[in-house]
Amino acid sequence: MLTFEYEARDPRTGQKVKSTVEASNESAASKLIQEEGLAPLDIRPAAVKSVTGASVKGRIKTKQKIVFSRQMSTLINAGLPLVQSLRNVADQTENKSFKLVINKVIADVEGGSALSDALAKHPKVFNNVYINLIAAGEVSGNLDKALERIAFQQEKDAEIVSKIRGAMAYPAIVILVMFGVVGFMIVKVLPQVKVMYEDLPGASLPIVTRVLLAISDFTIKYWYIVLIALVVLAFATTRYARTGPGKEVIDRIKMRAWPIGSLFMKVYMARFARTGTTLVASGVPLIKVLEVISEAVNNVHVKRSILNATEKVKGGKSLADGLDGDPNFLPLVPNMLRIGEQSGALEDMLEKTAEYYEKEVDNQIKTISTIIEPLLMVILGVVAFIIVAAVLLPIYSLAGKDLIN
Repeated sequence: MLTFEYEARDPRTGQKVKSTVEASNESAASKLIQEEGLAPLDIRPAAVKSVTGASVKGRIKTKQKIVFSRQMSTLINAGLPLVQSLRNVADQTENKSFKLVINKVIADVEGGSALSDALAKHPKVFNNVYINLIAAGEVSGNLDKALERIAFQQEKDAEIVSKIRGAMAYPAIVILVMFGVVGFMIVKVLPQVKVMYEDLPGASLPIVTRVLLAISDFTIKYWYIVLIALVVLAFATTRYARTGPGKEVIDRIKMRAWPIGSLFMKVYMARFARTGTTLVASGVPLIKVLEVISEAVNNVHVKRSILNATEKVKGGKSLADGLDGDPNFLPLVPNMLRIGEQSGALEDMLEKTAEYYEKEVDNQIKTISTIIEPLLMVILGVVAFIIVAAVLLPIYSLAGKDLIN
């Protein structure tokens, strides 16, 4: 259904009425207006704002795009026309932002645009992989299969991201609790130790206690400076991470830092192979496949390696030779590609590579979880020891003096 703005006259009062109505086309909208007892003067499609517009709120989740792809694949496979399929999906979509996007796509398709071109106008919703698969499906006449492959691709990506987030949730919670406890001890507990010693002549606090008390005094007296500094640091770090040099540093840390480096390398290999499988199966030319994958991997260093390999492929080399020896690719990938290219089964080899690394990601996440838990316990133990020492050492010092006296 499309939304139309209209201007009509009420015959009973003679006044003009301005409002909106939802209908499949202008003729249907006119009939609905007349059924309300109004005489339509002007009917025009309502301006559909992009999801990036200020009036649209709410994020379009990957799960909602997966449902969209699955539903479109089923409806088109059942023989429904494209526009009717889009309208049916729009009617079932609860997310208002996504519904606006689909309605805009419907308007563009009705205006003569190809579905891929209509979707390309919303790059924050539909990425390059999505657009190229749709375009390939339109050219080959297998749009329903292309949409099914897209849904499968999105599910695999979402599954990997979900597992990584799940593995990182526990350490994040523990670290957050640790900072909370440390903050409470510094602000509330340690000042009491200072009060105990203020009235004792010649009392000397241990160095650990003095350092933490200095931090405590500064935090209590200048809490607003601490808060501003933390906000500025977070903002500056976020902005830097979005710049070219910042993203290069962050992406390099992801690939090299222990213990997450090997995990992210396998994630990138799985993403490379899975996206390649989907694009090759849809009939996208190899050069275009590599260009799209370079954006899909979401790492500037891996992207650079893929683009370098693309230039070598243009020069007549095989893809396996183009990636062979590249430090940003694990050795298994070019080896599997070489087998696929020599046997003419590149799609099958890419799929097997994707399945292998997806299983490796699962195993790596379990390994990291096993390593992180005891590591966090050690860090918590060290922090707890320092705080307890800062509180108890002065008390033992007092007790020792009392015994001597």
